[in-house]
Amino acid sequence: MIVGLRKSLGFALAGALFFAAGPAPAGAKRPVVVELYTSQGCNTCPPADALLGRLAERKDIIAMSLPITYWDMLGWKDTLASEANTRRQKAYAEAMGRGGVYTPQMIVDGISDVVGGREAAVQAAIDARLADMRAIPVALNATPQTIHVAIGAGPVRTGEEDTIWMFRIAGKATVNIGAGENEGHSLTYYRIVREVKAIGLWRGQALTIDLPRTEAANAARDTFAVVVQQGGYGRIVGAAAVSGPD
Repeated sequence: MIVGLRKSLGFALAGALFFAAGPAPAGAKRPVVVELYTSQGCNTCPPADALLGRLAERKDIIAMSLPITYWDMLGWKDTLASEANTRRQKAYAEAMGRGGVYTPQMIVDGISDVVGGREAAVQAAIDARLADMRAIPVALNATPQTIHVAIGAGPVRTGEEDTIWMFRIAGKATVNIGAGENEGHSLTYYRIVREVKAIGLWRGQALTIDLPRTEAANAARDTFAVVVQQGGYGRIVGAAAVSGPD
């Protein structure tokens, strides 16, 4: 399906105590970040949604599903979609010089654009990133009042800033589709992004960010991921995730 940046700093983070993600030494391997742009109104998306579920089981991947809103016009309003996810996909299209956006689309590590249902192509893109890994140390920790983010030092950036993103990710949800292209189907979605915001900029220097914790439904079961990304929607150079105790 085919259709047609602003950086937002500051982030209200959900509460509950989270397990800490251990810091990685500079130059070490890190998880590959896979973002799936999908819609409940897209009849070619279910195989990609299932594939993301399998990728989410791997320790070497941070898999995220970002349901978008522009297929709501087909007669079914996606119950998990957000405008923030739609804006992120459109920003990728602009950064990559694409003429528009589509579903299902997987963005692998910020630089590879793959049709989400083509498992061999998705795996090839992941393998390419594992072989060409750029990793700066990223660690998450928590106190009762804050989530602590630590970004390690790396090559100094002159004239360019990398964006530090925070994602809040729900585990999974099964939805009974009542209209549109998938009418009558019960579909399951995995690692659903419920919130994404920029929380800072990185220029190669070591830095820490403390984020306030607020109340949020299912916070104890959510996963949080931090991603450091060149420019904003370019190559990912650092990533880590931390899950709730449930």
